[in-house]
Amino acid sequence: MLPMIEIKKVKERVILVGMGSDYGKDTDILSVDPLEELKLLTETAGAEVVGSITQSLPKVDPRYYIGKGKAQELSDYVKSLEVTTVIFDNDLSPAQISNHEKLLEIKVIDRSGLILDIFALRAKTSEAKTQVELAQLKHLLPRLTRQWTHLSRQIGGIGVRGPGETQLEVDRRKIRERIARLTESLKKIEQRRVISRNKRKTTFNVTLVGYTNAGKSTLFNALSRANAPVEDKLFKTLDSMTRMINFGNTHSILLSDTVGFIRNLPHELIASFKSTLSDVKDADMLLHVVDIENPAWKEQLEVVEEVLDSLESSSIETIIVFNKIDRIKNTAFFEAVKSRNPSSVFISAKKQTGIEDLIISIKEAEQKGKIKITMEFGSRNRNLMRDVYRYGTILETHADGDSITLTFTIPVSMARKLGFYEKQSKMNLENS
Repeated sequence: MLPMIEIKKVKERVILVGMGSDYGKDTDILSVDPLEELKLLTETAGAEVVGSITQSLPKVDPRYYIGKGKAQELSDYVKSLEVTTVIFDNDLSPAQISNHEKLLEIKVIDRSGLILDIFALRAKTSEAKTQVELAQLKHLLPRLTRQWTHLSRQIGGIGVRGPGETQLEVDRRKIRERIARLTESLKKIEQRRVISRNKRKTTFNVTLVGYTNAGKSTLFNALSRANAPVEDKLFKTLDSMTRMINFGNTHSILLSDTVGFIRNLPHELIASFKSTLSDVKDADMLLHVVDIENPAWKEQLEVVEEVLDSLESSSIETIIVFNKIDRIKNTAFFEAVKSRNPSSVFISAKKQTGIEDLIISIKEAEQKGKIKITMEFGSRNRNLMRDVYRYGTILETHADGDSITLTFTIPVSMARKLGFYEKQSKMNLENS
């Protein structure tokens, strides 16, 4: 028997490049290293970071973004470290990427291209794969050049996963045709989602949002006692998950987990994941999960709020949930954050600390969207009584002969649908 030969996949060797107002500053005065997040993204994509280079210019160089002199310095750096890929923390134009690849003679990826690649790596379901492929093709179309095709055939790896490996070699007409087909597929997916959402409109909908790796999936598991995949990795969750959760006998909600947000999330992704992100727009309440341990938590919170604003969801009632409090060692810092955010909830989803406080906050928010009704039911409105038991929360019952009087709470939207507002003369309505 021949001995088995182990073949190890060689990781891409990457240099990171950043340019902006924060680059060049003393890192001691910054909340976090500007390139730290890009390093995490690169490692998530399966590559090895061997070096970095930064530039601070008053304006972007139209040919090389970082300037010709810095580009030449980068070229020397690439050769000395035997680098296979350069990744920019900024979005480059197709011409800038092409100019760098001609100068460096290796593959060049910008931030959006890297994030799209990670999404391709994470996509498991048919819906997620369709959404990612559509986003990649929209990003690829203006960047389709002979230089790209030549390099991708030789090198492979980051930036050419998913549809990239085959689509880079087809012409623009075929890519546009593929985009049209994928767009049509997503329309059908959205139609199915609309039907599904309409069926569950009678239940209070709570959706988790937050920066990637803030701990949303861990909190989802803690609240739903589900077994959603949880790993300390960026963009682990691409598909929204929804579970019915019962908080005792009188409270039920629908809890949804969504894809995590990130700084400079490619607009192609936001557009392609419209159907998945619709869970955010249709929510009755949002739980905005914040990783309090992360030194850049304030910036991350602002990024999520900006994305919510772009989704026209910033007006939805939101509870800020500070997660990972079990990792905080600085008591003074923790107390300061708590005092400045008195309406927020502080938890450790992993340790199950503070979960009961969060459940209380959710229940209180749920009750705000309901009305309290006392109504007598007889033989003529038994069907309506069944609807009350199905969609409402029964508080009191009183039987009197053939009739029964119920006191219950019910969502305002369902009260309108069932015609309760037209029956005000026959019942006692009061705000709960």
